Amino acid sequence: MWDVNNPIDAKPLETLPALGFQVRNTGGVMRVEKYGCAAEFRRLPDGRFQMTIAPTLLLHGQFTRLWDAGYQKFFITDDGRKFPALAPQLEAMRRFNEELRSAIGVPAYYNEALGSTCQVTEYDRVQGRAGDVPDKGVGVKPRVEE
Repeated sequence: MWDVNNPIDAKPLETLPALGFQVRNTGGVMRVEKYGCAAEFRRLPDGRFQMTIAPTLLLHGQFTRLWDAGYQKFFITDDGRKFPALAPQLEAMRRFNEELRSAIGVPAYYNEALGSTCQVTEYDRVQGRAGDVPDKGVGVKPRVEE
C-alpha cells in the first residue's frame, strides 16, 4: 500500500497528462485517472500534495476498496455495494498503480509488486467471532434484486 502520509511535490504530478493520465483539478483536489482507475490528491498549504484516496478501480463513477473475502476478492463502493473483482479489473488496477508510482517517483516494494494488495481483509469463518459474516464486517449492504 502507498504511504499516504508522505506529501508529493507538485512537479511530478504536472507531468501526468503527458504520460496519458487524465487529470482534473477542482478546488485544490486533483483526481488522476487511467484504465478505469483513479487516485485523489489534495493540495497542502505548502504547495505539495497529499494522497487522500489510494489508486483503485472506479465502478459506476465511484472509488472502490479492494476486499479479500478469503474465497474471492471484491470491490466495495462507498455506498456499500460489492462487486466480484475480475481479472481484467485487477490487471488494470495494478497497471495504473505501477505507472502512477513510476511517474511520480514513489518506490514499489517487492511484496506489492507480486499482486493486488487489499484495503480490507476480513474472512474469519468461525461462528461467533468478528468476521464470521464478512459482508456485515465490512459494511456491505444486502443485495436488492432489481
